[in-house]
Amino acid sequence: MSASPPQSAPEPAAASGAVPVPAPAPDVSVVLIVYNDAERLPRAARSVLGQSLRNLELLIVDDCSTDGTPAVVRELAAADPRVRGLRLPANSGGCGAPRNAGVDAARAPHLMFLDSDDELPYHACKSLLLTAEKTGADFVTGEVTRLFEETGATGLWYPGLFEDVRLVDGVRAVPEFFVDHLSTNKLYRADFLARHNLRFPEDVHYEDQLFTAQVLTLARSFAVVPWPVYTWRLAGDPAHGPSISSSRHRIQNVADRIAVARRVDAFLEESGNADLRPAKDAKFLGHDLRLHLGDLPFQSERWAREFAATVVPYLDAMNPAALAAVPREQRVCQYLLRAGRLAEAAECARTLDRPLLAPRHVVRDGSGRTYWGRTLPQDEEAADALDVSAWRLDEQPFTGGPLRHEAELLEPTGPVLRIRLRTYDPCRLLTGGAPDTAELRLAASGAPLTVPFRYAAADEGAEVRTASIDLDLSRVPLGAKGFTGRRHPVVVLGRLGATRTDPLLVAADAPTLRARVGRHVVRARCEGRGAGRLEITWQRAGVLAGAEVLAPRLAPARRVVRRATGARAKALACHELQKLPVDDGLVVFEALEGRGYADSPRYVYEELRRRRLPLRAVWSYTGSPASYPEDVELVRRGSWEYVRTIARARYWVDSHGFPLHFPKHPGTRYLQTWHGQAFKYMGFDVPELRLASAERQRQHRAAVARWDALIAPSMEFERTFVRANEYSAELLRTGLPRNDVLVRWNDPEQRDRAAAARERLQIPDGRKMLLYAPTFRDGARGSGESVRVDLAELVRAVGEEWTVVVRPHYYERFTVPRELGHALRDGRDFTDLNDLLLASDALLTDYSSVMFDYANLGRPILLYTDDYADYRSLARGTYYDLPDIAPGPMLATGAELIAALKDLDGVRERWAGAYAHFQARFNALETGRASKAVVDLFFEGSAR
Repeated sequence: MSASPPQSAPEPAAASGAVPVPAPAPDVSVVLIVYNDAERLPRAARSVLGQSLRNLELLIVDDCSTDGTPAVVRELAAADPRVRGLRLPANSGGCGAPRNAGVDAARAPHLMFLDSDDELPYHACKSLLLTAEKTGADFVTGEVTRLFEETGATGLWYPGLFEDVRLVDGVRAVPEFFVDHLSTNKLYRADFLARHNLRFPEDVHYEDQLFTAQVLTLARSFAVVPWPVYTWRLAGDPAHGPSISSSRHRIQNVADRIAVARRVDAFLEESGNADLRPAKDAKFLGHDLRLHLGDLPFQSERWAREFAATVVPYLDAMNPAALAAVPREQRVCQYLLRAGRLAEAAECARTLDRPLLAPRHVVRDGSGRTYWGRTLPQDEEAADALDVSAWRLDEQPFTGGPLRHEAELLEPTGPVLRIRLRTYDPCRLLTGGAPDTAELRLAASGAPLTVPFRYAAADEGAEVRTASIDLDLSRVPLGAKGFTGRRHPVVVLGRLGATRTDPLLVAADAPTLRARVGRHVVRARCEGRGAGRLEITWQRAGVLAGAEVLAPRLAPARRVVRRATGARAKALACHELQKLPVDDGLVVFEALEGRGYADSPRYVYEELRRRRLPLRAVWSYTGSPASYPEDVELVRRGSWEYVRTIARARYWVDSHGFPLHFPKHPGTRYLQTWHGQAFKYMGFDVPELRLASAERQRQHRAAVARWDALIAPSMEFERTFVRANEYSAELLRTGLPRNDVLVRWNDPEQRDRAAAARERLQIPDGRKMLLYAPTFRDGARGSGESVRVDLAELVRAVGEEWTVVVRPHYYERFTVPRELGHALRDGRDFTDLNDLLLASDALLTDYSSVMFDYANLGRPILLYTDDYADYRSLARGTYYDLPDIAPGPMLATGAELIAALKDLDGVRERWAGAYAHFQARFNALETGRASKAVVDLFFEGSAR
């Protein structure tokens, strides 16, 4: 619900004008609260009335709105008998009173709550009700989708809590659920609320937190479902005003959070549940305080003083163990706040959850300890709080160690913005001279503008370096129509073939600089949130501004233009171009759907070049073209040039699939290399496709039918992948070209490649490299769920002997934790996985097809399969029972993994027979000459 104006004292709720509820009694009552939100209320109501569960009632509780809300409520009630309208006689100033009024009026045995600016997904009520009836739980809680209206981006609310369906016997079994403090993502049994007389407080904001803490504590059991049951819309339109939860910059809101936290503490003590206080404290520090600390760098000095005065007394009363349990950078920030060092606390707050963002200064003592700040701590408490030795800053790699770039902005001279750059380097990553390359990049609507710069000379080991950069804003490509929007420059440094990209920060109190650049007004300022990056905004001016004003009237014309330039138009153009004869010398290569120069297409291409055949090769790319050799001809995937190229090409070569809406010329030959052996079900063996519509199945068959030749790495591949996709054209039984370098790993060229990869990763001499390459989980892409190994435990145990390189699937997200950077690397910058395979001493994976490739090296393979039962039964399914084919041990705990790494020779010996059988079954065709064989078989006409 949008924020209500505060009142001196809320009055008791009174219901009036209720519409009789038809029989039978509803299964679920949804209490929708609203205040002065007539515009968005119908959308929220529709999300309830359109639920797949029809037998429900919608109670709309109007907190004495002064806009058109009452009329909207009457219209909704008149249009649907399931709607009842209630109106409070006076505005309560919060959400507690209207929710309580709704609870009192509800008739169903189950309740849900909804705010007028949010929505319920289609199956929310039915799925929660079915779960409640099946489990008998006091309440059911589900995932929340956070929808950022300004950008359209979405995110999940604490996804780690909602990984599967489960029944929990009380919150003591899962105390981490205290962070699930929303009241709106839950379905409650009405008799449970009544039995415990559970009510929302009506005299304070953040009333959800006390109510939910009581619900969690008092419930005998509750159920968890992993699907979204609530859509929390975060409005980007300032006309609606900030919601209560979005107004945390107000000191009163800080005070309200503290007041609610104290009430939760009192409830836990009085109800005999004081043992739950540590879980609640962890939630307060990790969520409530963390949110406000993130705002600290962008508030005034006065606000910071008031914030400290409000928060510090509560922190001082907390158990020291709770204060020390937070991430180390927050621990530093909390100490600085409590010590009254507010400017330093604000500086530290920018680094929270940003492991690549360094402190400005650290100081080292004679014993090898490292502390945050310029000076050594003067007492034991400060030393304990400011000690950052665990970050091992002197052992960080160039790409993974923290840096901090700060800009001082000078008044622009015409379109040129002058920047004085200070780079703070407490890890001494730049020791030994300037980086090989240094540049500032800024992109708006086109290709980025790149501005090279040099750091001024500095003393050896200096931790601060400076540079001057002139950013000519008139050179930033904006396109013929101009550009309105905001962008953030980045600093890109390169060394030894590795690059890193970091944000450029600016002081929160820096003035906004304004310049007229061509037909735009451009502003430079601190973004005012997050890390506080430099933000450049463009606003069309003059003729372009007039066109922007007319934009709504031009919408139909824009739709015509989109139709004329969109995917359908390009597909039609591709079809027309195919009336022309093919270009017999043209080959289009594409790997990983254009993500880079890798996979089998790379090695087929290099064999063509080695033979100097009379063919012109063009590579398709998406995103950055940085991974491709400089002399490779490139075309952006999906562009008009891409359409012209694939329409005329004699050959297509790719590892995934060219876009289906672009037809293939009758004279084009398509080589599908595919990207590995099949362990998981593929094609029509996947339930989703097997049970799909006839049209969806037709599209899949059409995609496969375009392949003129398919590379087969083994007989098993024919039994699984080929059969499952109903492929019947030519098979090239050659092995995978990408595996040639793995079979020939001992050649000098491949040894040099492995050494270069280890140097780029900065693997210390004498340390072994473990490549951890898990696959993604269906239904959880981008969640981080596939990285299941406890990396902190692993590094503690073997980090002096091994460096772990994590290479998650490109669908997945991953960040190297700050404390682990000395022994942990992020391998995603390597486009071609072979670089990492060659450089590694052992592989750790789960169900990824990388295990089949890696066996060509003959090196140990460890399988971390703690979720194997769920993966096999709940995911798409597998062709093999992994224990039957495993080339190495299946490990389910960190202790088992550590033991295996410490006894790798023994593992190799015990698994030698299974490993050899695995190689014979899946790699019999891998001879190291697949690229040559493919070119002989597929391009032999051109070769002649």
